[in-house]
Amino acid sequence: MPKEFRLPSLGENISEATIGKILVKIGDIIKKGQPVLEIETDKAVAEIPATLDGKIMEVHVKEGQKVKPGVLIFTIEEKVEAGTVSSEPPATPSAEEKAPVAKKETPVSTAVEKTVPLRPPSLTAVAGQKAKSDIPILASPSVRRLARELGVALEEVPASDPSGKISAEDVMAYHKRKTEGETVSQPEPISAITTHETTSIPIETPTAKDSWGPVLVEPMTTIRKKTAEQMMRSWSIPQVTHFDKANITQLEQLREAWAKKIQSVGGRLSILIFTLKIVAEALKRFPKFNSSIDLEKEQIVYKKYYHIGVAVDTEHGLLVPVLRDVDKKSIKEISIELTQLAEKTRQRKLALEELQGATFTISNLGGLGGYGFTPIVNAPQVAILGMSRSSMEPVYQNGNFVPQLMLPLSLSYDHRVIDGAEAARFVRWICNALENPWNIFFE
Repeated sequence: MPKEFRLPSLGENISEATIGKILVKIGDIIKKGQPVLEIETDKAVAEIPATLDGKIMEVHVKEGQKVKPGVLIFTIEEKVEAGTVSSEPPATPSAEEKAPVAKKETPVSTAVEKTVPLRPPSLTAVAGQKAKSDIPILASPSVRRLARELGVALEEVPASDPSGKISAEDVMAYHKRKTEGETVSQPEPISAITTHETTSIPIETPTAKDSWGPVLVEPMTTIRKKTAEQMMRSWSIPQVTHFDKANITQLEQLREAWAKKIQSVGGRLSILIFTLKIVAEALKRFPKFNSSIDLEKEQIVYKKYYHIGVAVDTEHGLLVPVLRDVDKKSIKEISIELTQLAEKTRQRKLALEELQGATFTISNLGGLGGYGFTPIVNAPQVAILGMSRSSMEPVYQNGNFVPQLMLPLSLSYDHRVIDGAEAARFVRWICNALENPWNIFFE
């Protein structure tokens, strides 16, 4: 009996997604939990698994199409008749059929198997010859996304991994060789393939002219479009930025003393780690900063959980993964988790939920420079803390000017919820905590 497979809910505040890649085709036999669809949302690429076993009868969407949760994706025959699978024993292959690039092979789509054959490097397509379509391409969503952005056909990319899984490095190396007009070396199959032709893939540069001369026209990426939409939404907030500085001289000494120990367990101890812990404590003492505003109901919603988003700069754009329950975690735990999250973010391997649910955001530009900036409140949050580069400054202490390491902070806040005096007290509390690191709880 035919069943409908519809796009499931994608999480909080996600009302639309783009079909990035359809991973199955009509006639394919699928298993529950098997990835069947790759989608792109605001800032993540995610694979959608099948919710039942069966056979794909009809595909109702196309790659690049925008869809909403609940839209019909596939029609699936839930129970595959036993007669659809041939019971005849396979014929003895001829010498020609024994070659790795054989012409006859039982398609994956018509065989009910418990396991799917891997795509070994030896079966990667040689130039001018397509890889077999019935062998699945092993690549993560982030690698598939990268290949699309570079205009690379994954079936033509040789996998360096023995399992046949294609990595981002494989795609980049292949693209570089192709664009430079070099011969793309492929793992030779066992059969005697002695010669093959290679051709370079030309890069199409979209150019145009305005009134004054040539210009380069580049379409906005999904991330950039979603960022623009979110910024327009956030810009409607009446926001003000408050600036202050924290003396982190002693905190830096503490950081240096603990850095190697934290690094040995897989973390990276930075001033941001201490700031995360301190901000979580500050949010408990100043609950307005951990709230959101509901204008329709004319009420303020105070969050009793402390999930903090951290802006991460990537080659794809600005992404904001979320550290959950920061108030319940030690400095060591925060350091390890943030290191892992940052790496996943740059590789675009984040799950959708890892980008959702933040109650407050920190944007750290200290590693890039600058002495101050005005971060934009990330709606529906009501405040965001910016960190700029720390520097040595003369500070007057006990009748003398003493060199001290000063950290510039900038807090942007929603003036509909927070008043200026409250913002000043909030930032000053954070500064005092940074200046007295012995008050930070190490668990």
